[in-house]
Amino acid sequence: METYRKGLSSLPDHPYQDLKQFLEEWFDESPTLRVYTSGSTGTPKELFVRKEQMMNSARITCEALLLRKGDKALLCMPLRYIAGKMVVVRALVAGLELIVREPSGHPLADVNEHLRFAAMIPLQVFNSLAVPQEASRLEDTEILIIGGGAIDKQLEVALQKMQNAVYSTYGMTETLSHIALRRLNGAEASERYKPFPSVSLSLSADHTLVIQAPQVCDETLVTNDVVELFPDGTFQIIGRKDNIINSGGIKIQTECVEKTLRSIISVNFALTAVPHPKFGEALVLLVEKDRNEVIRPEELAEQIRSILPKYQQPKQILWIEALPLTQTGKISRAECRKLAAKLVHY
Repeated sequence: METYRKGLSSLPDHPYQDLKQFLEEWFDESPTLRVYTSGSTGTPKELFVRKEQMMNSARITCEALLLRKGDKALLCMPLRYIAGKMVVVRALVAGLELIVREPSGHPLADVNEHLRFAAMIPLQVFNSLAVPQEASRLEDTEILIIGGGAIDKQLEVALQKMQNAVYSTYGMTETLSHIALRRLNGAEASERYKPFPSVSLSLSADHTLVIQAPQVCDETLVTNDVVELFPDGTFQIIGRKDNIINSGGIKIQTECVEKTLRSIISVNFALTAVPHPKFGEALVLLVEKDRNEVIRPEELAEQIRSILPKYQQPKQILWIEALPLTQTGKISRAECRKLAAKLVHY
């Protein structure tokens, strides 16, 4: 860590200004740091977390992925959020060599170094795979972890062909990044997340995941993630409790329906709901307009009826310019509800 401290004053203002500011906060006398949640289901929250616990989290990840001193690690995510901060803390704890790039949709566009480790969001991975040179650099990265959003089936299939080690992460700001990993490719590929050994999991009465991770979080954390927990401690995510839509007394898990719809909708979309006088809530499908006209609006409703039971079929399909997103690129479920409420009235 002393090397980073000594080099702090020599960091240029651009593109390292955010890193310089983070390191100044990291090496000050305060035992805590301020972080922000992503705001994917509501307003972003401000949290203060202990640096000691951030170092614990970094050690756990570095041990699990066998990251060692001198390994080159890519920092390509915003330092405002925990994911970016933890890349830096892992470098400090394990002595990794940071390769710094401005956060963008194409983080590997000008990276020529051989990377041992990189952490990205799904959009960055998707964009990188679309450019042959970047796709080659992505596969040349020995260990890739992906977090900050759901990985759709099409992207997962593409990643299964890669020869490096690719993982989906499970975690949140409150757990100081991830507490579980799911291998996406190779012989160890699985639909289930495997928690770190220091983490204990259980289920709430609502079948949401309950996390005890004393090394990174002082309190037991009851999440909104509905999961199936298996006897060996692994788990599979079904969806979020706050994404359950109650229509006519039937509880519909949004993510399960969206998973089915991905087989027929190639553009971005989201399922949401609006108040309904008869059903309580009515399903509404938001679909981004298809400028290539691969999807014809008049045909989509018929296709949906052919693959979904009646109670899962949206009452309205709305074609919009773009889905509302959070600052970290996730679909903003709260804003989707607001948008649907403005456009649909019963």
